[in-house]
Amino acid sequence: MSWHTEPLLGFDLETTGVNVETARIVTAAAVDYKQGDSIDTLPDRARLWLANPGIRIPAEATAVHGVTTDQARANGRPAAQVADEIADVLAAALSTGIPVVAMNGRYDFTVLDRELRRYELRTLHQRLGSETAPGPVIDPYILDKQADKYRSGSRKLEALAVHYGVTLAAAHTADADALAAVEVAVAIAEKYPQIQVHPEQLHVWQAWWARQQAAEFQKHLRKTDPYAVVDGEWPLIPLTEERKIRALFADLAERWEQMAKSAPGLGDELLVDEPTPLQRCQIERAHTYRTAAADVRDALRTGLIPHALMTDAELEQHGTPEEAAS
Repeated sequence: MSWHTEPLLGFDLETTGVNVETARIVTAAAVDYKQGDSIDTLPDRARLWLANPGIRIPAEATAVHGVTTDQARANGRPAAQVADEIADVLAAALSTGIPVVAMNGRYDFTVLDRELRRYELRTLHQRLGSETAPGPVIDPYILDKQADKYRSGSRKLEALAVHYGVTLAAAHTADADALAAVEVAVAIAEKYPQIQVHPEQLHVWQAWWARQQAAEFQKHLRKTDPYAVVDGEWPLIPLTEERKIRALFADLAERWEQMAKSAPGLGDELLVDEPTPLQRCQIERAHTYRTAAADVRDALRTGLIPHALMTDAELEQHGTPEEAAS
């Protein structure tokens, strides 16, 4: 029998940001699924978590999932406990051969991996007693891109739910997203019988497809950005020494950006005709933080030292900003 007729576990995280190296878990869900289940029985089959991520939740993230910093601090459980419990649930399913379904799974599995490491907890690899990536994982994002390569339009979960006739009751709530991911994956399998195989086989195929898709997308992006990099690792991006260093710098840039935003609404533009000395200081400090963060992010993206930080010899070699722009 194919994987899509067997028990599955839907998995989803809602977090503080999009960078897998610095994002923290805010909410999570693991949903047991058997063929014939519906949204009506979701509360009986979903395990839900609300975490206090230990950092402020950016307004951009709150706008997506609706959880504020104050709500997470007041009602969320310690992030380490939440990450540990999620990993236990996933490991229990995977160790018995139940596939975990996750939309764009490389994001959710990598964020969970970094959270476990952050709190010095056992990783999924360690819980499963394996050196390879956890599996079997089913990813409707990878499946849809492979099965219907040339369809235009969005590949986000909401769009896939509409395309495959799946009800997504409340987008960006972890339990509804986890269930919808499973139902979309099942719908794809029903439409494309060639992926109705053993889940271990499909896992291997998806890892290969993910690398191909990443390479094609990177090639497309490099038409306009020669430094674009799209990681093809799936379903978990391994933590290398280089990624550790890059994560530290990305976290530093993020902190500087947050510090710039904490200025009392002044920004770069003067909101009063004659600012006080304190206001001028705040404006200059915010500008310094933003500039420093932009320099770090540019260095991470291009691998080049920002012009403002180059020595005279380096400027002579690489050219001034004015020469580079001409």
